[in-house]
Amino acid sequence: MSHGAERRAAAAPPEVVDALVRLGLVSADEGPRFTRLTGGVSSDIWRVEAGGRTCCVKRALARLKVADDWRAPVERSRSEYDWITTARAIVPTAAPEPLGYDETARLMALSYYDPADYPLWKAELGDGRVDPIFAARVGAVLARIHAGTAGRADIARRFETGLIFHAIRLEPYLLAAGRQYPELAGRLTWLVESTASTRLALVHGDVSPKNILIGPDGPLFLDAECAWWGDPAFDLAFCLNHMLLKCLWVPHVRDALLASFAALAGAYLAGVTWEAPDAIEARTAHLLPGLFLARVDGKSPVEYITRERDKDHVRLIARLFLLQPSDRLADIRLMWAEELAS
Repeated sequence: MSHGAERRAAAAPPEVVDALVRLGLVSADEGPRFTRLTGGVSSDIWRVEAGGRTCCVKRALARLKVADDWRAPVERSRSEYDWITTARAIVPTAAPEPLGYDETARLMALSYYDPADYPLWKAELGDGRVDPIFAARVGAVLARIHAGTAGRADIARRFETGLIFHAIRLEPYLLAAGRQYPELAGRLTWLVESTASTRLALVHGDVSPKNILIGPDGPLFLDAECAWWGDPAFDLAFCLNHMLLKCLWVPHVRDALLASFAALAGAYLAGVTWEAPDAIEARTAHLLPGLFLARVDGKSPVEYITRERDKDHVRLIARLFLLQPSDRLADIRLMWAEELAS
C-alpha cells in the first residue's frame, strides 16, 4: 500500500511496534524504521522497514484531520481490512495484500506498493495525464466487486456497519451540506434515508482517485474505511463526482475528464448483474449532485477548488439537479460541460 504522498521519518508509538511484534512482522529485538506517509485525513499511516522487508501500517483516528469537528468510530479499521480480503477473493489485483490485523491496536498491516510502479491516479490526473481507458477499468472492476458480493448473506452480516457509514459519509457530506442550504435540506435528507435503506452489495465508500493506484494489472483500491453493506450506487456516484470536480482543477484536460466520466459509468453499468442497470443509474444520478455540493460545502471540501467562482459553478449545477432530478448520468455530464463552456 502507498498513498504516493510526502514522507518523513517518524518515531512510531510503542503500541504500534507492539502490534507488529504480535503480528509477527517484526521481532522484539529489531529496530524497525518508520516513515510517516502524509496526505490522508482519517488515519495515521507509516511505511515500516525491518529485516529486509517493507510493509505499510495503518491506524484509524477517532478525530479526523479536517477543520470541522469530525469524529468517527475507530472500529472502521476492521471493516476496511475485511473489505480488502473480500475484494481480493473476487478480483485478486483490486486491493493491497493483507499482512495482518491487530484488534488491540485497531491497526492493519498491508504490502507496500512503490509509487514508481503504482502511481496514484489523483496525481496522474493532476498532472494532466487522463486516460479514459483506465477510468473504464476502474468502473469494470468496481462492478465486479459489487456483483461478486450482491445478495450474499454472509457478507451482509459481516458488514453491518451502517452507523459508521452514516458517521463518515452520509452525515458529513449530505446532511452537512443540507445545513448550509435549508431549501435543499429536505432533498438531501431524503437521499440519506434512501441510500441507508438500500441494501444490495458491499460498498467501499471512498472510491476516489486519491485512493486508487494505477497498477500493472489494473486499479488497486485503497482506504475502504467506510466499507458497508448497502447501496453500490454510492461508490459509482462518489467516483464520478471526482471526474466532474477535476475539470476545475485541470481545465486543459476537461474533455478527457468528461470522456473518463462516460467511460467509467459505461463500463460499470455494463457489469451490473444484480439489478436493472437503469435502476442503479437513476440512484447514482440522484446522489451525484448531493455529493457534488458536499465537496465544496460539506465537512470535507476538496482542497483544489478554492475560488468562489468555481464553487459557484458547482453550486449551480448541484442545485439544479437536486431540485429537478434526472435519472440519467449523461444529463449531468452534458449540463456540467455546458456550464464550464459558458
